[in-house]
Amino acid sequence: MKRLLRYLHDYKKECVLAPLFKMLEAVFELTVPLVVARMIDRGIASGSFEHIVSSLCILILLGIVGLVVSCTAQFFAAKAATGFSKGLRHDLFEHILSLGFSEIDSVGTSTLITRMTSDVNILQNGVNMFLRLFLRSPFIVLGAMIMAFAIDAKSSLVFVVVILLLAIVVSLVMKTNIPLLKKAQNKLDEVLMLVRENLSGARVIRAFTLEEDQVREFKDTNHALTDISLLAGRISGLLNPLTYVIVNIGICFLIIVGGKRIDAGALTVGEVVALYNYMSQILLELIKFANLIVTLNRSFASAIRVNEILEVKRSMSLGKGESVGNSDAPAVRFDHVSMRYHKEADEAVTDISFEIKRHSTFGIIGGTGAGKSTVASLITRFYDATSGSVYIGGKNVKDLAEEELRKHVGIVMQKAVLFEGTIRDNLTWGNENASDAELIEAAEAAVCADVIMEKGGLDAVVEAGGKNFSGGQRQRLSIARVLAAKPDILILDDSASALDYMTDRKLRQNIAALSYKPTVIIIAQRTVSIQGCDNILVLDDGQQIGLGTHEQLLDSCPVYNEIHLSRYKKEGA
Repeated sequence: MKRLLRYLHDYKKECVLAPLFKMLEAVFELTVPLVVARMIDRGIASGSFEHIVSSLCILILLGIVGLVVSCTAQFFAAKAATGFSKGLRHDLFEHILSLGFSEIDSVGTSTLITRMTSDVNILQNGVNMFLRLFLRSPFIVLGAMIMAFAIDAKSSLVFVVVILLLAIVVSLVMKTNIPLLKKAQNKLDEVLMLVRENLSGARVIRAFTLEEDQVREFKDTNHALTDISLLAGRISGLLNPLTYVIVNIGICFLIIVGGKRIDAGALTVGEVVALYNYMSQILLELIKFANLIVTLNRSFASAIRVNEILEVKRSMSLGKGESVGNSDAPAVRFDHVSMRYHKEADEAVTDISFEIKRHSTFGIIGGTGAGKSTVASLITRFYDATSGSVYIGGKNVKDLAEEELRKHVGIVMQKAVLFEGTIRDNLTWGNENASDAELIEAAEAAVCADVIMEKGGLDAVVEAGGKNFSGGQRQRLSIARVLAAKPDILILDDSASALDYMTDRKLRQNIAALSYKPTVIIIAQRTVSIQGCDNILVLDDGQQIGLGTHEQLLDSCPVYNEIHLSRYKKEGA
């Protein structure tokens, strides 16, 4: 919790003023029973209209002042709570973006979304309720007991017993409920994951008519979440009835004892009414406090979950800040590189060694799961090699500053992703200062200038995820985005899979004709996309089984020859 409390550092004033104003409101409330007792004993009992009117005026004044004070406290509490959640959400988002791919893979996207949204909102509500009630309710309970003792010590022993019993009930409920609420939030992660998978894979599910299976799986997971939530709710629900029972039994005893004290002449009717009012105040405050405890239980469970994310450390060390080496060194060199995604997993690539000369074109090919994208991820340092070293311009990628590496290496992923905004917003991601002419030049090289014109120009709207563009259009715009940044090393990770042969060939010709001559790495599953490369790496099940030109590999590499025959001739390219 200490880690999270620092987000209230800028709201110290609000964190002090909110409970202080609430306690001031409580003082006015504790004064009300005394005014009522005075009105009964001095006004109603004696028939003094003057005392009745003056007491009513005091009660109205206390009500108005209490309302103003309460609204002021609510304002400060809300300001602190929203500021707390704003700072926490910002830092949590920044922390998630700083994590490596390995950490994101292990935690899971659904979990991160739930903790960024649901858990932070629960924490915000918890902070708000805490500032408003955590000091006020105990203050009124304690104050009511003190005021009762000031009126009559013997009758007030009932208050002591009631408060002790309630403290025991609250502590038992808290101890049982917090683990259940944490388990419910974890189960919510699973529900969200299923929803995301089904929404993103809806077409695949329908293609295989697996709707019933998915509905059944969701139903089972949702039932498990419901069962845990109901159990936690039932335990939380015990607070209110138990509080009512204990306090009302206390009121019964108080009336019995008060009646006897009136008969003995030790108490007046007004004082017994005041004692009754104080007991009623305790009842109301303990009901509020019980609800606060339920909210705080949920907040504690969410705080633990948010802390778990904040405590996840990036496994990859930051670079030493070195710049890319001299022009004499190869653009990229792999020196006996092996890599596994997790400690328990098999190696994705094993003992890979090759080098890529500057300004050359290098192809990587292999079947599904051969390790092609893994090689690309090692060049960009999305993952670190388990053994061996990867060099960019003669420098180990682990020694390069991240900004330096990203400036020199541009990658177009297998899955084209566009972001909500405009085409211009998307194309300037790698080069914020790019002119319109440079953006159009990049678009022409990526064979998507016509797409931009059809949509209405660079300021045309891009919907979330680029849903208003086809798969091929998204791929070409993604390529244009990287070309606009003019990286020294350009990696195309199967980024032309949605393009037809003519567009694919035109794209490769345009990239080869770029004026700044980047080193181009093309990852593909068909030989037609890479046969013009200066060198080609062939991978099979993570193993390097061929390295050479297209003609050399046709003669020396059976796997390459098989890919060529099955995908090149068969597709008629």
